[in-house]
Amino acid sequence: MKHQEIIFTNSVAQAIDAVAQSINAPKTFVLVDANTAQLVLPLLQRESQVVAQAVVIEMQAGDINKNLDSLAMIWTRLCDNGATRKSLLINIGGGVVTDIGAFAGATFKRGIRFLNVPTTLLSAVDAAVGGKTGINFNGFKNEIGAFREADAVIISTSFFGTLPSMELLSGYAEMIKHGLISSEECYNRLLDYDISNADDADRLLVLLEESVNVKRRIVEEDPTEKGIRRALNLGHTVGHAFESLAMHRNSPIPHGYAVAWGLVVELVLSHLKLKFPSVELQRLASYIKDNYGVMAITCDDYPQLLELMHHDKKNESTEINFTLLDKVGSVHIDCTATESEISTALDIFRDLMGI
Repeated sequence: MKHQEIIFTNSVAQAIDAVAQSINAPKTFVLVDANTAQLVLPLLQRESQVVAQAVVIEMQAGDINKNLDSLAMIWTRLCDNGATRKSLLINIGGGVVTDIGAFAGATFKRGIRFLNVPTTLLSAVDAAVGGKTGINFNGFKNEIGAFREADAVIISTSFFGTLPSMELLSGYAEMIKHGLISSEECYNRLLDYDISNADDADRLLVLLEESVNVKRRIVEEDPTEKGIRRALNLGHTVGHAFESLAMHRNSPIPHGYAVAWGLVVELVLSHLKLKFPSVELQRLASYIKDNYGVMAITCDDYPQLLELMHHDKKNESTEINFTLLDKVGSVHIDCTATESEISTALDIFRDLMGI
């Protein structure tokens, strides 16, 4: 996997033009969704010569559209507009756009060059960095995909002013995860920052850069998730199950909210199995409840949640695989838990959340 460039700047248009000039592609395409097309694209078309001249491909917004039909539409538009292996695709948007756009770039003509320009906090800290690409398939999250890093990722806080607080919180959950697997200092800085009133864009950019660099260091050490990269799965085994359950209920929840609730359940497991401090568990549970509310589940949902966890890609046998902590910053990968232990953790989660 080639090494990607990550650029932290609020001069996004200039950064796009500089990177595109260095690539010198004969034809450039821009992928946006309906939201980015309205809120971000006009600004970049005014300020970036490359974006102004690019062929625009617009997809429908929302995770429900991160699917095979949208992927085929992107491939078709590339094909019909004369894209070659030397073309450049610029993915401008949230995690849906960077995930599916990167997968389109990784697969079209066996791979064309692409840039990710995340416009949400979640895509900046998570989906745009690390080389995971993909789409949802057959009712499961990110079931089809490939590892392929962007040529460059341009990260800024410029567009966060257009985001509702729910979108900011969704991305912030991934930052909290990075804090938990990194250090007490990093974790405490995140819990002390008021993301619901994120007017201090410069400070947020500093926290964002620190968070991205946590993931960056891990990904560089283990690009294809054979070992330590699994640290990044903290909160995600349960989180993805919550997300899939919500999809099956036809009431989708933001990815970061699912991860936030998943972090609580997996820290309960960490407490049960590795003696993660109860005081820190209660501190996180209180923070998540205050900022994210609760995931409405009952014990009747446990069989479906367990089935969804069994289907998780990280499992290598019939056992369910987790990343757990014995304390903040001390990661244990490839931990397994029985269905009984997971059910107990879900019971405790519901108690902590008051449901």
